[in-house]
Amino acid sequence: MTTAKNVLGGRLESCCTSPMTGFTRSGKCETGPQDIGRHVICAQVTADFLAFSQSRGNDLVTPRPEFDFPGLRPGDRWCLCAARWREALEAGMAPRVLLAATHEAALEVVSLEQLKRYALDLN
Repeated sequence: MTTAKNVLGGRLESCCTSPMTGFTRSGKCETGPQDIGRHVICAQVTADFLAFSQSRGNDLVTPRPEFDFPGLRPGDRWCLCAARWREALEAGMAPRVLLAATHEAALEVVSLEQLKRYALDLN
């Protein structure tokens, strides 16, 4: 059982299990020393974000069965690298996020205020 916290200080919730996401493919945006990219932001990807990411050399659309990666479609949730999300934010292409499923380590790269502006799970 993980003790990871989300950006709101609560228990880290699942981001997505179909497709299975997370650096550890647990469905959660957990991180650790091997996760150099810090895959800690749970985002609901859009067509614009997927095109933006591909233009930056990270193709998240093409299936890669050798990595058990089905490819993403708009509306899928995925644990994104915090730096990529920040880059997308600066370019006006940031996807919406699920705060309860975004690991607290994201706050080392972006602010809670920035994340809240894109939150799917705030009232």
